[in-house]
Amino acid sequence: MIGIGRLGRLLLIGLPFLWLGLFFLLPLVIVVKISLARSAIGIPPYTPLVADGRVQASLANFALLLHDDLYLRAWLGSLGNAALATVLCLLGGYPIAYAVACAPGVRRQLLLFLVVLPFWTSFLIRVYSWIAILKPNGFLNQLLLALGLVAAPLPLLNNFFAVELGLVYSYLPFMILPLYGSLAKLDQSLLEAAADLGARPLPAFLRVTLPLSLPGIIAGSLLVMIPAVGEFVIPDLLGGPDTLMIGKVLWQEFFDNHDWPVASAVAVVLIAALAVPILVAQRFVERERAA
Repeated sequence: MIGIGRLGRLLLIGLPFLWLGLFFLLPLVIVVKISLARSAIGIPPYTPLVADGRVQASLANFALLLHDDLYLRAWLGSLGNAALATVLCLLGGYPIAYAVACAPGVRRQLLLFLVVLPFWTSFLIRVYSWIAILKPNGFLNQLLLALGLVAAPLPLLNNFFAVELGLVYSYLPFMILPLYGSLAKLDQSLLEAAADLGARPLPAFLRVTLPLSLPGIIAGSLLVMIPAVGEFVIPDLLGGPDTLMIGKVLWQEFFDNHDWPVASAVAVVLIAALAVPILVAQRFVERERAA
């Protein structure tokens, strides 16, 4: 019986690690391996790392990323767009999450349903719908023209505005749900105590509610920032030719240029750069829980 129980515990613990190893660690090792190879004409389109008993690994692909300003501009564009989208999602998502957390039972469930309702529709279809809304003869421009607010259609598509709008619309629920989780667990007696001690609503919010919701803010920011940095569909469909983000660069290197080693090097740097804020946020959350 002891052996069966121990085997069951090993299976319970081992299965998640096996899943992570097969579907995360192994693909990552393959990508790192390709990033150390050189581009070649053939199938696969890269040289083997070991040939004739010699190791042919090279860091030339990573050196290219440092010397070609295309990748630097793509990085800065991705980080800028993702950071702005994260801030806008936080500014718009915090009041919504607070309102949902303060709503009574039935109304709270209805509001949560409305928050997750967009997930019932394909992400690609939702992005395509913004094309129909923002194009020169689309719904929004036609509405503005009918109301007499503009004399000519506004350039709302294929620019920075459309990309940011698409990012905020797509990832806003990822900010609202972690914030709601933190705010729903907030002890209301703390706010009552602050009011009894003479604190007005704004100081009470800044000194009580906001600090206690920091784990939700960090979790929501990571859930928005990380996928937004590597986003490809939104800048490709809603952005113009001047919209340069790392997701588009990865696509072009893989499928247009067929340069898998360089694309893999870009992916490795992307993973490494995104792993740092995740580890820092995890340490912060663990410290808050311990406190």
